[in-house]
Amino acid sequence: MAENDQHRITLNELAQRLNCSTSGLSENEAKARLKFYGANVLKVARETPEIIKFLRQFNNFFVYLMLAGAALAFLANHLQADQENFFIGFALLAVVLINALFTYIQEFQSERIMDSFRNMMPNNMTVWRDGALKQIDAKFLVPGDVIQLEEGDRIPADGRLIEVNQLKVDLSPLTGESEPQLRKLACSHQHLLESRNMVFSGTLVQSGNGRALVYATGMHTQIGRIAQMTKAIEPAVTPIRKELKHFIQIISVIAIAMGGLFFVASLLLGKALLSSLVFAIGIIVANVPEGLLPTVTLALSMASKRMASKNALIRNLEAVETLGSTNVICTDKTGTITQNKMKVTTLVLNNFEWSAYQADLTHAPGFKEAWMVMTLCNNARLSGKAFQGDPTEGALLQFAHPLKPFQTLFEQLPRVHESPFDSSNKRMITSHVDGAGVFWHYMKGAPEIIFEKCSLCWQASGIVEFDAGFRQVAEQIYQRLAARGERVLALAMKSSSGKTIGEEDFVFVGLVGMIDPPRPEIADAIDKCRSAGIRVFMITGDYQVTAEALARQVGLFTGAGQVIAGSQIETLSEAELSAILDQRELVFARTTPLQKLKIVKALQRKGEIVTVTGDGVNDAPALKNADMGVAMGLSGTEVAKEAANIVLLDDNFATIVSAIEEGRTIYANIKKFVAYALSHTMPEMMPFIAFIVLGAPLALTFLLILSIDLGTDMLPSLGLGKELPEKDVMTQMPRKRGERLLTQAILIRSYLVVGLLETAAGFFAFFVVLYQAGWVWGQATTKFDLAYKTAVTSYFAAVVVCQTVNVMICRTHLQTIFSARFFSNPIIWLGIAMEWGLVFAVSEIEGLQAIFGTAALGWFEISLGLPFALLLLLADEYRRCLLRQENAFAQRWLIW
Repeated sequence: MAENDQHRITLNELAQRLNCSTSGLSENEAKARLKFYGANVLKVARETPEIIKFLRQFNNFFVYLMLAGAALAFLANHLQADQENFFIGFALLAVVLINALFTYIQEFQSERIMDSFRNMMPNNMTVWRDGALKQIDAKFLVPGDVIQLEEGDRIPADGRLIEVNQLKVDLSPLTGESEPQLRKLACSHQHLLESRNMVFSGTLVQSGNGRALVYATGMHTQIGRIAQMTKAIEPAVTPIRKELKHFIQIISVIAIAMGGLFFVASLLLGKALLSSLVFAIGIIVANVPEGLLPTVTLALSMASKRMASKNALIRNLEAVETLGSTNVICTDKTGTITQNKMKVTTLVLNNFEWSAYQADLTHAPGFKEAWMVMTLCNNARLSGKAFQGDPTEGALLQFAHPLKPFQTLFEQLPRVHESPFDSSNKRMITSHVDGAGVFWHYMKGAPEIIFEKCSLCWQASGIVEFDAGFRQVAEQIYQRLAARGERVLALAMKSSSGKTIGEEDFVFVGLVGMIDPPRPEIADAIDKCRSAGIRVFMITGDYQVTAEALARQVGLFTGAGQVIAGSQIETLSEAELSAILDQRELVFARTTPLQKLKIVKALQRKGEIVTVTGDGVNDAPALKNADMGVAMGLSGTEVAKEAANIVLLDDNFATIVSAIEEGRTIYANIKKFVAYALSHTMPEMMPFIAFIVLGAPLALTFLLILSIDLGTDMLPSLGLGKELPEKDVMTQMPRKRGERLLTQAILIRSYLVVGLLETAAGFFAFFVVLYQAGWVWGQATTKFDLAYKTAVTSYFAAVVVCQTVNVMICRTHLQTIFSARFFSNPIIWLGIAMEWGLVFAVSEIEGLQAIFGTAALGWFEISLGLPFALLLLLADEYRRCLLRQENAFAQRWLIW
């Protein structure tokens, strides 16, 4: 509906526009409208066909490279029938398909898990149909329906109120307004969202009841429009996606360059076109770590499941690692740093502070009056030990009731009028009448507002003038309570002979201080962030003094710190805001969602990787724009959850820190895998180079290369992805946005150190076996010679021997291998067992010997690679020793 005047026109005009009446629709009419308007659902996520999601898994340069390799293998097989070339092509296609299926299934499962969190839209709603009240699924609501609203209902659509009875609605999911708003039948504001005669989808009925005429459903509601805006924001590309893309590009360039170079060299040396083509395929296949993508996907998936057990639901697999690279966290206060359990701690009467739990409090002068204000100027309702309604008002009732039960008070002093609290007036007034016809007016609100409305104050000696001296003392106490982190309300009252009064000449009764206790684990979590080089900024709607007090209490401020008000942000230039964001300790108070988004964008412009927490609809743009959006699972709205990458099931800041540790661990584990997987590139590639350049017999076949890549190395690689965090993972600085996954040190280690050692081990075993069989250099060999097959198998076994040691040394970066909880990772040991099981299978099983071109080995042939494996172990232990001693050369070239 294009019009935005639904709150200004009369009810009859709105009903005519909707072609309905204010008594509701018939079932037949509702069904017809459902076909026209569609279901009342929020389509927050972009709708992508499942087949497109699956096909996206093939949009990867590694995939293109493997498909090209498969095509070349099939071409070679076509030009000259060779069972081995056919197996190579088939194996490469299988890798591509399995990886695509695996990644798609993991993402599909992640999306299905999120479906269980779509709880913002209620399942059922009471609606007037055919002149009677009926319960229907909220998704079947249509414009023209009349809904019945009761306390506790989540409003399912936008509507114009027809009837109200002390109806108060919590608009915070939509507007961020913390106090529930009293609804009225008359238009109260020119702006639709501010008018009290309207209700909106996703908001909550705190108290009272009413009826409303639905005029907008689904994506046409106010919350739907915000959801549509959120969809329009392109999500940030995750750091791991960038790094994998860069890694794939580098390795692909190396593979193609090497394959092309030696293809040309082979032709120049007079080799046939077909043999040169086959040779090029071998070089490319040897350079491509085919197991990379499945391993990374599975490692991320396993990390996601571990994080789910820690109450962090991952909506995108790559989000796991992004959280680990975070260096700034912008966090909410209520429910994240605090427990969201408001309770009264202090009562100030006669300018004297009373603890909320002092035994003689009820005898204090002025207590009765303060108790009446807290009880009567209140819209919450107790239900056993719990309450329904606003947390602040609920805390007042939970404090007041045990001290002096008030069951009959509402009957003795029935409410006749209410002037509700809102963000502009910052006070609430209720009027009541007693049996003698006297009207009593009770007021609570922000102290600075209440003070201005009081001319008298309650003292032990009676009611006296609230002069400058009394006011100064009251303001000092107010500031003192706020500095302790307490939320402070002022209480006032007066009587009159009529219901209508002015807002002046009230009697100041006292102050009440409340606190939302910080979570007990929050201080330790913030300290861990500080040790990990992560800055934590709190962004809250609270007052500056209260926010600063909490920041000091939980350890956000350890030094001077600085509190920036939202109003200040609006006046700062981009350069000034950027300079402020360089500080280590910051709190932003009295901020709006737009200001929160401005802070996030300013941090990103500085190159920071930003994690943002939020729970309301108005937080969604900041969550979507952040590198990592974290939504609250308990208190968060559906739009916030859909915009986020991670949903905290317990709304706990400490859970973010645990997830950061997991994210850092998975990135470190991916680097371990890369270092491990690239190590066998040289021993796989050098036999082809030696074959074409030196005329040596081919020491390794294509199928054995794939056996190493996909057979012997796959499970150990997965084991590295499951390694536990190292001791220093949360004492290292976050990696910078431009830091590479594939570093110069990793390339040197993998190709020039470990790779050459493994190559030497393989050739040593290969030629020892050949020379023992009487072979001499230059003598021709065929794939049917037993000695040649034994030599090839020995090369393969020597590489596996070295890779067995390699996977063990890859488990840690700095710690000695013997301190790495040797048997803590069963997948590593299962992988090693699988490696040697495959060696046994291809060397001992006759059917596989025929396929792989191998022969049986004895202990002598297997032991030929052991000296090189021992040298590899000792060399890497020496490297770690140098790094632990902070050797400059090692720090520059040997840390990976």
